[in-house]
Amino acid sequence: METMQAIRAHTRGGAEQLHLEQAPVPVPADDEVLVRVRAAAITYDELSWDESWTRDGRDRTPIIPSHEVSGVVAATGADVADLSVGQEVYGLIAFDRDGAAAQYVAVRAADLAAKPATIDHAHAAALPLAALTAWQALVDHARLVAGESVLVLGGAGGVGAYVVQLAHHLGAQVAATISSAGTADYAMALGADRVFVRSAEGTFDVVVDTVGGPVLADGYAHVRDGGRLITLSAPPAPELRGGRDLHDEFFIVLPDRAELQQLAQLVDAGSLRALVGETFELADTAKAYADRGRNGGPGKTVLIVP
Repeated sequence: METMQAIRAHTRGGAEQLHLEQAPVPVPADDEVLVRVRAAAITYDELSWDESWTRDGRDRTPIIPSHEVSGVVAATGADVADLSVGQEVYGLIAFDRDGAAAQYVAVRAADLAAKPATIDHAHAAALPLAALTAWQALVDHARLVAGESVLVLGGAGGVGAYVVQLAHHLGAQVAATISSAGTADYAMALGADRVFVRSAEGTFDVVVDTVGGPVLADGYAHVRDGGRLITLSAPPAPELRGGRDLHDEFFIVLPDRAELQQLAQLVDAGSLRALVGETFELADTAKAYADRGRNGGPGKTVLIVP
């Protein structure tokens, strides 16, 4: 049996359960490809999610974390005709499957797209979860129309930074809330026309909440009558709507090849920046999860895979 280096957790828990060890190289199913991983981005909270540890209610340990991947196709399943060995790809792996904190990962072919040509693997790995979430919030759920106004709650955060960029690209007038004045220039550089420190002013056609809690509750005051509020944190309580005529919605991002292709085109055209905060070697994955980005700048934490 061929083996690889992988980060695995045999017991449910946090970063302390993650260890570098030898694991079997996965064999791709008919609709999958085997990706030789070059970089993988991490989501800090995934170790607290049930779907990271179970599938259909059944324990699936040992698990491999990190579900955003950029790499090279090493093998293809029997039914895969649209990706080829040697092709550079990137994508989002479902959270109830083994992730990319390993030298190889088997991924559904439909969840991958050609990697943006103008950026390296580390930056490509930083895109899928946050950028897909932003695109789906604005396009699939808010159905944003050029010329509308958008307020991004948490506009300098990991997802908010992509919401700001994409809303600007889609022709919206973009405002963003930030937690401190120190990130105002950053939010403006991403495409925000107005920046508010902590609390916004005015009403907007679309409000995208990336923070949750009291920030989400406050966001309702900034949705115009007939407007849309999209939240990424949790399903909103009906009482927050207060009987007003507005649409509010929570959703969970889904892998989507066509949207990954669109995002790659925007990157290659210079219309979308992939944001990397800090990088770690694969062997330091536990440290990366425990660090939670405290020592890096805005953007994703990315694992570099040897």
